Amino acid sequence: MISLIIGYILDLIVGDPQGFPHPVRLIGNMISKVEKKLRTKCNNKNDEKRAGMILWLIVVVTSFIVPYIILFVAAKINIILAIILESIMCYYILATKSLKDESMKVYYALKNNNIIDARKYLSYIVGRDTENLNETSVAKGAVETVAENASDGVIAPMLFMLIGGAPFGFMYKAINTLDSMVGYKNEKYINMGRFSAIADDVANYIPSRVAAYLMIAASFLLKMDYKHAYKIYKRDRYNHLSPNSAQTESVCAGALNISLGGGNYYGGVLVSKPTIGDDVRPIVLDDIKTANKLMYATSIICLILGILIFEILE
Repeated sequence: MISLIIGYILDLIVGDPQGFPHPVRLIGNMISKVEKKLRTKCNNKNDEKRAGMILWLIVVVTSFIVPYIILFVAAKINIILAIILESIMCYYILATKSLKDESMKVYYALKNNNIIDARKYLSYIVGRDTENLNETSVAKGAVETVAENASDGVIAPMLFMLIGGAPFGFMYKAINTLDSMVGYKNEKYINMGRFSAIADDVANYIPSRVAAYLMIAASFLLKMDYKHAYKIYKRDRYNHLSPNSAQTESVCAGALNISLGGGNYYGGVLVSKPTIGDDVRPIVLDDIKTANKLMYATSIICLILGILIFEILE
């Protein structure tokens, strides 16, 4: 718990470190190397499915065992050393400030009437095509990514760390990274990435719903439209191709009284999606800032509740 608190504070102050080796990038490199090795053994789609499960097991188990061993050995040497190392690990796992910083790059570009840079910055944090989006669509994309990633970038890893410390946190990040790298339904990954995609849905099922209710509480504390947030959540929480992504998006849409979701182009192909929320008012630039406030408040509530539950169980 001490390590998580310190890691969270470090994340809020420092954010994603630039120019330093990042454990999640190391996980990504491991995924690429193991995938390449396993593909040499595949001759048909069944081989690819088995390889996908082996890939998942190797990456997830390794991502748990390595930090566990490091912390176990550190604790044998000195408990303070173990706390320091785990605090740094927790800091690396959380993405609160980096999510805000990346979305605010879009905000400032739009504020300076630089649509070219705004599209470019948005393309760094979303998977959709951005080169033809107008100002409203760019702002909408930034709000959506903050709302969605509030769950899998902040609340879900925090919940995993509350249960099993940094090793559980890295295990979750491995599951999440596998999905983002191989969990596609295209020709290359439809077989090898299927297990990773399903596993990510399972891992995020409960955290995404916990995050949604925490976000409703945050909207209440921020004096936003929490009643509408709850209404839209109950109505639109499954309005997405993923069973989890619309959980926090629907709360954000309701709290801000805006409409999110809808179809977008991916690789030049239009992918139809249902809308989320009511189009009570048009999306404005400041909605990006408001979405970040909502995300920050949600994470603080999660941490405080985690501390209280931890103390009660102790």
